[in-house]
Amino acid sequence: MIGKLKGRIDSTGVDWLMVDVSGVCYFVSCSAKTLGSLSGIGEFVEIHTEMLVSQDNIRLVGFASMHEKEWFKLLQSVQGVGARVALAILSIMTPTELASAIALQDKAMIGRANGVGKKLAERIALELKDKAPALTGVDLGLSQIAAEMASPAPSAISDAVSALVNLGYGQFQAAQAVSAALKKSGADLPAEKLIRAALKELALA
Repeated sequence: MIGKLKGRIDSTGVDWLMVDVSGVCYFVSCSAKTLGSLSGIGEFVEIHTEMLVSQDNIRLVGFASMHEKEWFKLLQSVQGVGARVALAILSIMTPTELASAIALQDKAMIGRANGVGKKLAERIALELKDKAPALTGVDLGLSQIAAEMASPAPSAISDAVSALVNLGYGQFQAAQAVSAALKKSGADLPAEKLIRAALKELALA
């Protein structure tokens, strides 16, 4: 089992790189996010790996962090999610963004990944809501917002998120802005002021 590679980047492609480890080059499949975090050809790289073994193939998948590797394995616990789909999801979202999307049950965000239809996005959001390891990396403010939005009684927080979504912002983006506003202004703002504060955060983004 190869758990980590340390070497120089030999070459890269759309979804892979070759790592030269003391003269031996390893072909590693990666998400777009991982590839985007790496330095150029010839530069040193340290990359976490997962070895996938099938009946007719053995290959390495690489990750910029152990956090991303854990999410890769966790995603595949959902029926219908294989290595290809898991990498597609991690190509459009960082582990923190994915954890937040699951906390907020933002199925549309998950469904943006190639190969993820509406039903599969719903299954991922539902099944991983409780399986995710304490939703590692989720902003505590987003967790509070998720709880407020799940409550049958509307609150200033849920009203503010809904208002921003109605203005055309995505639920994840709206929740992040409201969370940032709450950190600066406190949780006792009425909905109108919370909306204005969140809009200011969006303007700064």
